[in-house]
Amino acid sequence: MSTFPASWREVTLNDLQADVPRAITDGPFGSNLTSAHYTGEGPRVVRLQNIGDGVFNNSEAHISQQHFEGLRAHEVQADDLLIASLGNDPPRACLTPAWLGPAIVKADCIRVRLSTIVDPRWALYAMQTPAARQWAADRMYGVGRPRLGLKTIRAIPIPLPPMDEQARILGMLDDHLSRLDNAQSLLSASLLRTRALARAALQALIPTIPHPGWVMATVGEAGDLKLGRQRHPDWHNGPEMRPYLRVANVFEDRIDTSDIMQMDFSGVFERFKLIPGDVLLNEGQSPELLGRPAMYRGVPPEVAFTNTLIRFRAGPQVLPEWALLVFRRHMHSGRFMRESRITTNIGHLSLTRLKGVEFPIPPLEVQRHIVGLASGQLSAVGRLRSEIAAVEKRLNVLRREALSAAFSGRMASPDPSPNEVARQELASV
Repeated sequence: MSTFPASWREVTLNDLQADVPRAITDGPFGSNLTSAHYTGEGPRVVRLQNIGDGVFNNSEAHISQQHFEGLRAHEVQADDLLIASLGNDPPRACLTPAWLGPAIVKADCIRVRLSTIVDPRWALYAMQTPAARQWAADRMYGVGRPRLGLKTIRAIPIPLPPMDEQARILGMLDDHLSRLDNAQSLLSASLLRTRALARAALQALIPTIPHPGWVMATVGEAGDLKLGRQRHPDWHNGPEMRPYLRVANVFEDRIDTSDIMQMDFSGVFERFKLIPGDVLLNEGQSPELLGRPAMYRGVPPEVAFTNTLIRFRAGPQVLPEWALLVFRRHMHSGRFMRESRITTNIGHLSLTRLKGVEFPIPPLEVQRHIVGLASGQLSAVGRLRSEIAAVEKRLNVLRREALSAAFSGRMASPDPSPNEVARQELASV
C-alpha cells in the first residue's frame, strides 16, 4: 500500500467532481445524437479522436445551436477533464481548451467537471501516471474494442495533496515535462530529416525519367498482384488454422512477427500463401504511409496475408529487392498517395489503381548494382532512426519517472507538524 505524506489523501475521481448536477457524465446515446445531426458550423461535438493523451486534438464536428440547447446536460467548459472510455492508453485524457467555445461530449467521451479542491492539471497528470495506466489496463473489459465503464472511471484512485502543495509540485513537474517535450520536438524534427534523407537517396538512385536502356513499365506489367483474404467471424476457428500477416505487421522494409494472428484457411491456403521474395504493401494506411512495403523473407514460415495488404510477386525481369526499392521510392515521393481514396483520414490503394502505377525496369545487372548502393545509404538512415527511437524510449521512461515521483510524494515538501496538519484540515472544512 502506498505511503503518502501526512497531509495527502487518496481519493477517487468521483470524489473530485464539482458540486453540480451531472458533474460526471457521458455523451448522449442513440438517436439523441447521430451523424444526421452534424452541421457545417455551430457548437462543437467532442469525439474520441479529440481526446489525445494529455492534448486536445482539434478535429471538428458541429451541431446546430437548437440541438445543442437540448443537450446542455452534456456540455463541456474550459478545464473540464475529458476521458476516453475506449481506445489506446487508458485512461486517456485531456483538458477542455478555453478556445473551444460551446460544445458537448459524444458517447464514450466522459466529461468531468472538477471541484475547486483539485487543480485541473493535477487531475490530468493523475490520469497519465504509470500507476493509473496499470490500474485502468487491469480493468478494461469487452472483446474487440475493450473499454472502461463509467463506474470504473469514477473509481480511478488519485493521490490528493492540499492545493498549495499541488501548485508547488505542478510547478516542478511542468518544468521537468517541458524539458522532455522540447527534447521530443527536436527528435521529431530529426526524424523528419531522416525521411527527407531517405527520399533524396531513393530519388537519386531511381530518377523520374529512366536512363537509356531502362524500360518504363507498370506495376501490373512488372509482376503479379493479389489482394489478401478478407477476415470474417466464421473463420476465427476451423480445421485449417494458419498464421497470417496484416497491415499491423508490415513496416517499411521490416515485418514485425511479434503479434501474428491466425484464422481458418480451409481449402484456400495455397491461394494466399506467401513465398520468400513476395513484397507486401499496405492497402490501407495514413496517406503519407500508403503502400508501405516490406519483403517476406520466409519468416514466419507457412504464412498467408489478409486484404489489408497487397502482395507483389516479381516477374522474371525484376529482382524482388528492386521491386521493394521502387515501392519505397513511390511511398516516400507521395506517388502512392496520388492514387489513394481517403476515408476518415485513412488512405486506400486499390489493386486496379496500383496496377497502373509506373515501374521502371533497368537490366538485371543494373538492378543489382543500384540495390547494393541503396543498401548502404538506407542502412545509414536506418541507424539514425534507431538512435532516435532509443532516445525517444529513454524520454518516455523519464516522463513516467517524473510523474511517479510527483504522485508518490517524492516531490512533496517535508511533512508538516501534526499541528500544521490539523490546521490544514480545519481550513479545508
